[in-house]
Order: sequence, then structure tokens, then C-alpha cells
Amino acid sequence: MRRDAAQLSDEALLEAVAGSDEQALGELYDRFGRVAYGLALRILRDPTLAEDAVQEAFLQVWRGAGGYRPERGKASTWVLTFVHRRAVDLVRREERRRGEPEGSLPEPEGPGADEAVVEHSRREIVKDALSRLPAEQREAIELAYYGGLTQSELAERLSQPLGTIKSRMFTGLQRLNVLLVEAGFERV
Repeated sequence: MRRDAAQLSDEALLEAVAGSDEQALGELYDRFGRVAYGLALRILRDPTLAEDAVQEAFLQVWRGAGGYRPERGKASTWVLTFVHRRAVDLVRREERRRGEPEGSLPEPEGPGADEAVVEHSRREIVKDALSRLPAEQREAIELAYYGGLTQSELAERLSQPLGTIKSRMFTGLQRLNVLLVEAGFERV
């Protein structure tokens, strides 16, 4: 079947993707993945965020392939539009997350170096505790806390029911709490 997908036009591949053909999606990715990543990287200037943008864009292609209309434009343009939109969304999210420019922040008071060392140590302990969680729980927690996603957004992004995401978060946070207490943190 893979050989057949390679013979199809881009438009025919999108039609197959609309029919839930995973091999067709794979072929689309093979055709446009590098260009999509290059586009996202030019916009985001961060390899990890660019990978996220491409992954999320192809998820949108998977979900929305039935909405593609060949008379409105080429398949490649349609696919790359998803990549561009997602990359721009990520730029905006990062700008919001960063908030005010560093120059406008008040000067820290007190002994900053000691606090920085303690903070770095605490981050390493949390990072280690997170790495000890099951992958599904860790992914949900990291995307929620570091990625700023809501549970509903997580459910959509991970293609899981909202109840599953809530359960993963609850169980993961309970386990994380135990691991942090074991590492010497006060109960969180």
C-alpha cells in the first residue's frame, strides 16, 4: 500500500487522509515535512518549537483533510498554511508567556547568587522527579505547566478523552508530590 501512496498526487493523498488512511498521511509528511519544518523554524527560530508546530499542523491536516477543496488551491499550500498558522500561534504564546521585557522588571533585592543556586537545585530535583513518572503522566503535566495548555487543549492535542487527561494529571501530580517529599521538599 505504501508504494501506491507514493504514486498518488498531493490532492489524492489528502482525499485518502480524509478517509483515515494513515499511510497517506505518512506520505504527505514525507513530501512536505522538511519544507514544513524549515518554514516553522524560520518563524519560531527554535528547533523544538518548530518540531511542535509541524507535529500539531499535521495533526490538524489529519483532522481537517475532509475540508480541503482542490479548486481553492494546491494541497501543498493548504498543508503549509496549517504549519504557518501554528507557528505564528506559538510565537504569540511565547510572547505572552514572556510577559514584560526584562529591562522593565524591578531589580532583585538581597543575596541573589545564593537564591539562584537553591533555585537551580530545586529545578533539578523537580526535573528528576518528573523523569520518574510514567510517560503519559509526565507528558500531560509538562504540557500543562510548561506549555501553558489547559486540560481541554491537552485532550485535543493528545487525542484523548478529557477524563483520561484529568486522571493522568491527578495521578501524576499525586505521584510527583510523593517523589518531591522523598527528595526533601515540604509537602506541595
